[in-house]
Amino acid sequence: MSLNQGNNPDSSGGDKKDGRKPFRFNIYWLYALIAAVLIGFNLYRGITPDAIPTSQVVFEDSMLMKGYVEKYTIVRNKDVVRVTLKTEAANDPAILKIVTAREAKVKIDKTKPLNFEFTVADHKEFDKRIQQIITTNTAVTGKPIASYSTDENWLSPLISLLLPILVLIGLWVLLMRKMNSGGGAGPGGGGIFNIGKSKAQLFEKGTRVNVTFQDVAGLDEAKVEVMEIVDFLKQPKKYTALGGKIPKGALLVGPPGTGKTLLAKAMAGEAQVPFFSISGSDFVEMFVGVGASRVRDLFKQAREKAPCIIFIDEIDAIGRARGRNAIVSNDERENTLNQLLVEMDGFGGDTGIIILAATNRPDVLDPALLRPGRFDRQISIDRPDVKGREQIFKVHLKPIKISETLDIHKLAEQTPGFAGADIANVCNEAALIAARKGKAAVDMSDFQDAIDRVIGGLEKKNKLISPEEKEIIAYHEAGHAICGWYLEHAYPLLKVTIVPRGTAALGYAQYTPKEQYLYNIEQLNDQICMTLGGRASEDIFFGKISTGASNDLQQITRIAYSMITVYGMNDKLGNISYYDPNQEQTFTKPYSEKTAEMIDNEVRLLIDSAYMRTKALLTEKKGDVEKLAKALLEKEVLFQSDVEALIGKRPFEHKKLLDEDNVPVMHAANVDKEGRDLKETL
Repeated sequence: MSLNQGNNPDSSGGDKKDGRKPFRFNIYWLYALIAAVLIGFNLYRGITPDAIPTSQVVFEDSMLMKGYVEKYTIVRNKDVVRVTLKTEAANDPAILKIVTAREAKVKIDKTKPLNFEFTVADHKEFDKRIQQIITTNTAVTGKPIASYSTDENWLSPLISLLLPILVLIGLWVLLMRKMNSGGGAGPGGGGIFNIGKSKAQLFEKGTRVNVTFQDVAGLDEAKVEVMEIVDFLKQPKKYTALGGKIPKGALLVGPPGTGKTLLAKAMAGEAQVPFFSISGSDFVEMFVGVGASRVRDLFKQAREKAPCIIFIDEIDAIGRARGRNAIVSNDERENTLNQLLVEMDGFGGDTGIIILAATNRPDVLDPALLRPGRFDRQISIDRPDVKGREQIFKVHLKPIKISETLDIHKLAEQTPGFAGADIANVCNEAALIAARKGKAAVDMSDFQDAIDRVIGGLEKKNKLISPEEKEIIAYHEAGHAICGWYLEHAYPLLKVTIVPRGTAALGYAQYTPKEQYLYNIEQLNDQICMTLGGRASEDIFFGKISTGASNDLQQITRIAYSMITVYGMNDKLGNISYYDPNQEQTFTKPYSEKTAEMIDNEVRLLIDSAYMRTKALLTEKKGDVEKLAKALLEKEVLFQSDVEALIGKRPFEHKKLLDEDNVPVMHAANVDKEGRDLKETL
């Protein structure tokens, strides 16, 4: 068990060893410093000295009385006296000493008059005192002063007046910038004053989007639908001439990673009209009324740019059905949805605005949002088939230096159920693995390792497994493989391994599901038996069972309950479906407690019967299980060709098995993550 080092005070970035936190500069320290300077400045101005300054006495006795003063000026609003001495004063050592004293900061030039200034206690008292000296003292009167004046210093009062105002304005600007910081692109910006503005990102005609329809592979039908929408906007008369109407909107529906957002990006790159892109969560805010305001602003901008396209990604964030669950209802979200419904098809309809939205949860959307007139089209984007996966591989392999012997078609066959995002991840992982090994090009083995990495997780080379546990895992996976080998409706084996991967997978058997959309009882029963093969093998060879079948039990329980409650595949309960998708969030069951007990009993009987059938099959093929288990203990990984070399060809190999558009089946020992056998409805 590892210790959490996040709270360690001695770790880097934390507190100091003595317990004190390091000083960090904050903008509020600057505010406090400015306030202190202003307060100190005002307090300093209010201090008036009581005594007469020394420089004033020197001026009166040594300069004025000797007749050296050429002129002086009293600055009234500063209580300062500016003095100009005659030229002969510069030749008087006593005067020079006085002028260059502490209170007289002046540059001495004996050929020019001396200028200096000093502070007085009160300019009125100083003026009165000097006038008395001049009128009463004959020495001064005999040598009259050339000029005398009073002046006002407007700069200092102006600074004193404007500085607090400028500081307040600066603080306001900083506050507004801080409040307006963050948020997305576009007019909204995320600020307090733009909180009701739309956050949609606008792509104009000249905006360069690097994704085109050539970058979208495996979605041929969806591309045709989307390209037609673009053509609607470019050539509207082509369709309206016959009386048709341009569709209001299209909803892209599909599992995660299938390329819904990528298709919208390609549409933005191909369309020669303005393109607004926004996420459904961008409408919702903590303030009441903001979502509806942003919807109005978005459509206002769209009307100004019409014809244009609005793309709302993850529309289920605001488009959930209203009134389905009163306990967790959200008035703000519902108000946003109401405004969106009005803008999409209200009393005053818009022309030239097409709404494109994407979601992987169409079942939770409000019916009013899905009706014709709002979303006229629902474009289904499913996981690609083998042909589509091959096209997607070709797109993602363009920037990768691959080996000439790489078989792209075989890669597509080995990745059933992979979406476009999964294939992109496989290509990237394969390139990283090849670079880690120091290869000049990426070959097939690197892609196989990458596929295992994506399906089962990272290989745990340092995971310590005892020989006894490893033997149990080998027989467990061999049981899965043998059941799949000899059951007619089981999926064909692709690979079986006992190499631990991920957080909990100690081994797994991977199958290639065949492409089909309808299942009968025999097929589902064979799937249950194949899934129970691991536990039955442990029971036969060791006389005891382990926790390695936890994921297997989850799968068979889901399939068994679906057979009985959803598809009516039970004689006792009859052709009745006890599953209502509209009541998932109401916590109610459309059947009685007695019926629920019958369902549980029938599920148990179905699984018990399949388990006995599985044990009988593995007992009959006990020798093949031992061969496969020993080979796994030796090689750890066996492919279909290896199994054929050990026990011969599969009896049902003559039937053509096509690729299934679902994830590869993994019957893993102690796998916590979900491994879907059939359709997601099962």
